[in-house]
Amino acid sequence: MDLLQVLQNSVSTVQEELENANKFLEQAAVQNLPQLLQQLSDVLKHGGNNAAVRMQAGIQLKNALYSKDPSIKESYQQRWLAMPEEVKAHVKKNVLDTLGTEQMRPSSAAQCVAYIACAELPQNQWQDLIDSLTKNVTNPNSTEEMKVSTLEAIGYICQDIDPVILLKQSNEILTAIVHGMKKDEPSAHVRYAATEALLNSLEFTKANFEKESERHFIMQVVCEATQSNNIQVKVAALQCLVKIMSLYYLYMEHYMGQALFAITVDSMKSEFDEVSLQGIEFWSNVCDEEVDLAIEASEADEQGRPPERTSRFYAKGALPYLVPLLCMCLTRQEEFDDDDEWNPCKAAGVCLMLLATCCEDEIVPIVIPFIHENIKSPDWKCRDAAVMAFGSVLEGPDPNNLKKLVEEAMPMLIGLLKDPSVVVRDTTAWTVGRVCEILPEAVINEQFLKPLLISLVEGLNSEARVAANVCWAFSSLAEAAYEQAAEQTAQDHHDDSVEPPTYCLSSYFEPIIEKLLETTDRPDGNQHNLRSAAYEALMELVKNSPKDCYFTVQKTTMVILERLQQVIQMESHLQSSSDRVQFNDLQSLLCATLQSVLRKVTPEDAPKVSDPIMLALLRMFEGAGQAGGVQEDALLAVSTLIEVLGEAFMKYMDAFKPYLAIGLKNHAEYQVCIAAVGIVGDLCRALGDKVLPFCDELMQLLMEDLSNNGLHRSVKPQILSVFGDIALAIGPAFKNYLEVILNTLNQASQVTVTDQDDYDMIDYLNELREACLEAYTGIIQGLKGDMTTPSPTADVNLMLPHIEHIFGFIEFIYMDADHSDGCIAASCGIIGDLLVAFGPTILPMEIKECTVLILWEGEEARKRLSDNRRAVRPHMCGDETPHVWNV
Repeated sequence: MDLLQVLQNSVSTVQEELENANKFLEQAAVQNLPQLLQQLSDVLKHGGNNAAVRMQAGIQLKNALYSKDPSIKESYQQRWLAMPEEVKAHVKKNVLDTLGTEQMRPSSAAQCVAYIACAELPQNQWQDLIDSLTKNVTNPNSTEEMKVSTLEAIGYICQDIDPVILLKQSNEILTAIVHGMKKDEPSAHVRYAATEALLNSLEFTKANFEKESERHFIMQVVCEATQSNNIQVKVAALQCLVKIMSLYYLYMEHYMGQALFAITVDSMKSEFDEVSLQGIEFWSNVCDEEVDLAIEASEADEQGRPPERTSRFYAKGALPYLVPLLCMCLTRQEEFDDDDEWNPCKAAGVCLMLLATCCEDEIVPIVIPFIHENIKSPDWKCRDAAVMAFGSVLEGPDPNNLKKLVEEAMPMLIGLLKDPSVVVRDTTAWTVGRVCEILPEAVINEQFLKPLLISLVEGLNSEARVAANVCWAFSSLAEAAYEQAAEQTAQDHHDDSVEPPTYCLSSYFEPIIEKLLETTDRPDGNQHNLRSAAYEALMELVKNSPKDCYFTVQKTTMVILERLQQVIQMESHLQSSSDRVQFNDLQSLLCATLQSVLRKVTPEDAPKVSDPIMLALLRMFEGAGQAGGVQEDALLAVSTLIEVLGEAFMKYMDAFKPYLAIGLKNHAEYQVCIAAVGIVGDLCRALGDKVLPFCDELMQLLMEDLSNNGLHRSVKPQILSVFGDIALAIGPAFKNYLEVILNTLNQASQVTVTDQDDYDMIDYLNELREACLEAYTGIIQGLKGDMTTPSPTADVNLMLPHIEHIFGFIEFIYMDADHSDGCIAASCGIIGDLLVAFGPTILPMEIKECTVLILWEGEEARKRLSDNRRAVRPHMCGDETPHVWNV
């Protein structure tokens, strides 16, 4: 077939032609990809071809070089690098020659140049590329199209490549970009492409920003571009300022007073939303930076050293000018604005919240006059802006200073919950939720509680957007009320574990629960996440319920169980994929709510409801199919049931075990796998040595998980730690698995991170190490048996050859400057366990300066961790072959 015709057919509206063309291209790529890429580049280059065909050739060429999936992209790059040099040279010459010759924008050739560059530049190949691109832009004879497509290519390269790769060529890149951005450049298209390229290249211009003369020049060009009459150029330049403020805050003092303040304030006043948004975003970034600097200064002060960076307090200085502007931006809205559309009104609310966090008490006297002037305005936009401004500044200022102000505002807020405007009611419900969350003592009193609850219950009948925020207010109120009652109960009984007998919501608890259950069944429940919000409010109310509300909790348990059974029966009647999505979402919500109510059920009542609950969950597993979210939520519900029933769960093991195995084999949806691994630990703690008959199968499945290099790395620490749970449960019988498990732990304990700036990897490494320590602890305790026995058993002696490695591992962790509190605490725990298990025989190995330092630090770590234990326990591991730990 003729390639030109194939490419023409690849955009055909005739289905058969389209399918045949795509099939041909796929087969050609398999049979001889180098030849196909050469011919595609030929079609792309020759200007005589049809514009649509040329663009399609560029798309096909680009798709052979790039993928959004990181693993596929890497494989495509390696495939390109392995091609014959003559093929690569042919394609590169063609795509470079195509720049400036295309009729359509954006340039397909620019993307092809960029994706080849992203493969070759890191390998020190195509070293003359940047020089060639720079000449394309700076050459006075270059056409507008040449400059635009070349700057697009530079922008794409800067966007996708590691900034370190281009550090040495940053001057050339900036030369091209700045040349295109200059105010005397006649083409707005060129200025826009250049400004976009600068936006993508700012990360690797640090060396240029450190030099005052170069920094002045860059800032001058950017500031001049913000004054362009072309909106695209103006917005792109403002985006550059926003990013520059985040990257180079400490260099901005010279420019803030002279230019940046005026430019951004003027932008905030713009009638064009996209311009106004960038002005607001600039000051939001200033707040973010200064909050971080305040935290750094506080940490430095605690450590008795000067901070590495200091705040210039731009936000506080600009506060009197910014707040009135932001408040006016709050009025820039319409009644039926799209919830998902980001506009100046929403951006201004966020910026006010950030300013309140950054400037604290100083914002209050500036925002109050606006609230007073507009809260009773006949214009709903002004009323809404006043309420939004009030709600936005609640977090940051001293709560003690705000309390009186909030108490004075409560009657007005309660009244505004019935405002004629749906927007005002919506914002008021959100603000009330903020009050309940941040200053609950202002509403949990005899004066306001009853009228507020009446208004909130009535608010559940309002439009979905209002009712959803009312649900959130109930969630915040329930948590605050319970905490208040729990504190009082702890004081009365001198015991933090005693459940409050009652609280301020007790007399209203049942009608609120009933109304929320009714709300979950509203026909418009899928709008504005109302159904989810109502179920979440139910969960919070049940979770935060005192003893005198237990009867209502029992009733709610049965209602949720009945609903779950009804929903499962609906599966055979589903008509469409959207019905299936809503069906799965509803099952997940019911499972989550079931967990909340089960946690409140007493041990005496749990067996009375466990049979129908387990039956419903097993039916869910059976019908879940590929719905990973449903599997995960059902597994979490089973986990709660195990926790409540304890050993009594044993009667469900034969029926549940196949579905647990399916979860452990679900490598594609790792959250499901994590939930299943967690259940293995739950079963060990609940069943004790009764779990032994299932251990061989469970261990085999967990070993398969660990040996699967494609499994998400977050599962592996979870698996490792479950060794300890299994060992504690089955005791000496664990010696059957000991050798393979210790080999695996040995491999995991030797993992290191090479990039000390990769904080995600450092966190993962600490999690992996803590999991290893927990596994060692569980194994030692399990083999030892009764830890109060003064002499070791023969089984625990199996660990003697490994003690030196364990101490070496602990020392290795301590010497790593990035170790976590969790690792130190776990290290201290295992030192204690080894002493108890082996007594003075291990003292020569243990008593080192490092060990003493670990124990000293461990005491501090213990204090910090006491209220911050991990919600998900890590869990178990595999065979004797090397494992990929993804670090």
